[in-house]
Amino acid sequence: MLVSLSMEHLKNIVFFDGVCGFCNKSVDLLIRLDDDEVLRFAPLQGDTAKSVLSDARRENLDTICFFDGDSVFTKTRALLEIGRAIGGGLQLSYPLVVVPARLRDPVYDWVAERRYRWFGKSDSCRMPSPEERRLFLD
Repeated sequence: MLVSLSMEHLKNIVFFDGVCGFCNKSVDLLIRLDDDEVLRFAPLQGDTAKSVLSDARRENLDTICFFDGDSVFTKTRALLEIGRAIGGGLQLSYPLVVVPARLRDPVYDWVAERRYRWFGKSDSCRMPSPEERRLFLD
């Protein structure tokens, strides 16, 4: 069973397209990099996303979303916030937040448009392994 938390405990959640091959590989990488297990993961298609994100955000499957407990970030800003939350060497990229999104996001958008073609798409959302289940929200 996936973890369910009350709203006051929801923070540092990475929302991802659960059927996207690239997104799932990215989640695998984040799990490996997150030594302190500060991140939680939830598919954009799931119940946690329904309770935290607006309909418009959940329907826009071409972007990662990161919820820090107060705000929702998308695209490159989400990646920078995720790096900051994990800490270590990844937080060194956070100063890029001063670069306007209109300059940061075009490469992100270019990859997002091609991700299914390059990495495939599943018929259903990713099922975490037994070892990963504590990190995933429904």
